[in-house]
Amino acid sequence: MSTKKDKIMGTKKWIYWISIGTVLILIYKFLDNFTGIGTWISNLLSVLAPFLSAILISYVLYKPCAKIEKILSKKTKHARGISVFIVYLITAILLILTLKFIIPALIDSIIDLIKNIQTYYNGITTNEIEEAWAPFVKDNILKPLVEYIQSIEYNKLVEPNKIWEYISSAFGIVKFIFNCFIAIVCSIYILLERTEIVKFIKRTMKALLSKKRFKRFNNYFTKGNQIFFDFVTSQVIDAIVVSILMSVILLILDVKYAILLGVMIGVFNLIPYFGAIIAVVVASLITVLTGGWQQALLMIVVITIVQQIDANIINPKITGSRLNVSPLLVIFSVTLGGAYFGVIGMFIAVPTAVLIKLIVDDYIDIKEKRKEEE
Repeated sequence: MSTKKDKIMGTKKWIYWISIGTVLILIYKFLDNFTGIGTWISNLLSVLAPFLSAILISYVLYKPCAKIEKILSKKTKHARGISVFIVYLITAILLILTLKFIIPALIDSIIDLIKNIQTYYNGITTNEIEEAWAPFVKDNILKPLVEYIQSIEYNKLVEPNKIWEYISSAFGIVKFIFNCFIAIVCSIYILLERTEIVKFIKRTMKALLSKKRFKRFNNYFTKGNQIFFDFVTSQVIDAIVVSILMSVILLILDVKYAILLGVMIGVFNLIPYFGAIIAVVVASLITVLTGGWQQALLMIVVITIVQQIDANIINPKITGSRLNVSPLLVIFSVTLGGAYFGVIGMFIAVPTAVLIKLIVDDYIDIKEKRKEEE
C-alpha cells in the first residue's frame, strides 16, 4: 500500500520530468527560430546601444569622479555634482584638443601613406626584397588592387539609388549623433545617482531572493563592479599613456608616421592579447615600407620592451591590482566576444570571463565542501 510520502515523491518526479521536457522544447524552438531570435536580439541591442554606451562611459569616468568627490566632500555638500562637472569638463577639453590637433594629423598621415604607398613599395622591392619575390608581389597584390580601383565606374556614384543611400547615411549620422547625446546625458545621470541606482538594484534582488542567495548576489555584484571599474578605467588610461609614450619614442627613432603608429598601438592595446600582436604586425609592415627592415626590426624590439614595461609596471600601477587570468582564457574570451559583439565584445570579454570564472570557482568550492561533509 502506497503511503502519502510515496505519492508526494511521485508527484515531484512528474513535475521534474515535465519541467525537463518543457525546457528541452523551449531550447529546440529557440534553435529552430535562431535566425529570427538573432534578428530580434540585434534590434534590441541597437535600441539599447546608447544606454549600454552610457554605462560604459560611466565605468570609465567613475574612478576620477570618485576621487575628486572624496577631496571635495570635506568642503562642500555638492561634492558629487561638482566632481561630475569637473570630470566631464576635462574630458570635453581633451576631446576638443584631440579633434583639433591629433585627428587632423592622423588623417594627413593616412592620406600621405596611401598616396605614397606605390613609391614606398617600388623602393623596397628594388633595394631590399629579392628579385624573385618582387614580381610575385607586384603581379598578385598590387596589380589586382590597381585594376579594381580602375574598374570602378564613378558616374554610377551619382545615380538616384546611390543618392538614397547617401541620404540614409546622413540619417545614420544624425542617429549616431543623437545616440551619442543620449549616452552622454544618461552617463551623467548614472554618475550623479549611482548610489540610488545601486540601492534600488540591491533592494529589488533582496525582495526577490532568499537571504542566502541575496548574499551571494551581493558578493558577485560588488566584486563584478570592482572588476569592471578596474579593467575599463585602467585600459582606457593605459591606452592613452601607451599612445603618447610610443609616439614620442617613434619620433625619437625617426620612424615615418610616428604619431599615427603610436596612437594605433595605444588603441589596439585596448584589446587584450590580440591587440598587441596586431599592432606590432601592422606597424612593422608600414615601417618596412617607409624605413626599411633595419628600422622595422629596431621598432619591433622597442615596442616589445615598452609592452612588457606596460604589462608589468604601468598597467598594474594604474589599476592598483592585476586580473589573474590564464592566457588561454583571455584568447578564448576575446575570440568569443569579438565573434558575437565585435570590438566592444573583445574589450569587455576579459572582465566578463573573470567574473564568470569567479562564480564557477565558488560553485565548485561549495560542491567540494558538500561532498567532504557527506
